[in-house]
Amino acid sequence: MNIKNHITLLLVFFSIIGSNAQAKKYAVRTVAFYNFENLFDTIDGPNMDEEWLPKGLQRWTSEKYKQKLENLSTVLMQIGTNDMQKEAPTLIGGCEIENRGVLEDLVKHPNMAKNDYGIVHFDSPDKRGIDVALLYQKKHFKPSSYINIPLIIYRGNNNEKEKETEEDKADKDKIEIAVDNRVYTRDILLVTGFLDGEEVNIMVNHWPSRSGGEKKSSPFREAAGRLARKVMDSVYKVNPNTKIILMGDLNDGTYNKSVKVGIGAKLKKAEVQKFGVYNPFEQMAKDGNATLFYRDSGDIFDQIMVSETMIQEDHSTYQYWKSGIYNKPFMIQKFGRYAGYPLRHSENEIGYSDHFPAYIYLVKEVK
Repeated sequence: MNIKNHITLLLVFFSIIGSNAQAKKYAVRTVAFYNFENLFDTIDGPNMDEEWLPKGLQRWTSEKYKQKLENLSTVLMQIGTNDMQKEAPTLIGGCEIENRGVLEDLVKHPNMAKNDYGIVHFDSPDKRGIDVALLYQKKHFKPSSYINIPLIIYRGNNNEKEKETEEDKADKDKIEIAVDNRVYTRDILLVTGFLDGEEVNIMVNHWPSRSGGEKKSSPFREAAGRLARKVMDSVYKVNPNTKIILMGDLNDGTYNKSVKVGIGAKLKKAEVQKFGVYNPFEQMAKDGNATLFYRDSGDIFDQIMVSETMIQEDHSTYQYWKSGIYNKPFMIQKFGRYAGYPLRHSENEIGYSDHFPAYIYLVKEVK
């Protein structure tokens, strides 16, 4: 966005079009995505949650779980808030969620309860049982349909045991390899509904991890990108003028093939054709921003993209305005080897997440 347009939009938000012009009013809605990083309860479930039990490796007690809910809810209710926008996010996509129960505990937390969030969630086939979900403010968004769309991918024919790398050990998001060589990972969640009366489709993603190395695991994420594009095309066949928001932890950057080719995301609005996709986080990445860090290198894996129908000049309906990464000082590690990284869970501290949340603003002129 150039400086001239940025200044113009700021003036719009202050309802000042010109000294002699009639003031206009705009509704602002925040859409956010956050990797909740191991939001597990303390109950032994059917998934591989042994690590997150009172006697497990993490010594995950009720007290720690309650602190995790406190921390997450604090962040979620502040994402995107500022002098112009006081309201908490209308739509929140999340991942690394054990089950619906932890989401119910989260939305009932005193920090969040007043906003009356609804939940859309499905159990995924991921071995650890971590899922994606959508939280929505009921007063603004009314779901009309939702579905989980599986990503069916398989490992190659090389059955030799691979040497575990340092990246393997650091990445807790392990995938299950069955006898049939299928890689069990998270589904894509597609939710169709009405945002203040306007039809909007939200796709929540958590693509396969980089376990085994970026290059070797890249085909899995490229398949996820192609599936996401296929889902979008299917939605367009039903309504060519519909609006689509794609969000998630993609485990790839804005420049990777899964995003640029699979989805076909564009850096600039002017490049986006009919049925195309605009990715505002590509420019943010070019400007040096990051939602996570690994080996002192930052990247943006957490992204929110919008369809061509959401970057129009006509603001009589909701349109994309701007994007951001929420990374306030209290969410950042202050000392030690990982100073400057997101403040995550450790033996001595219940942190927030190993990712910073991403968000966008949608705006619409109101009479």
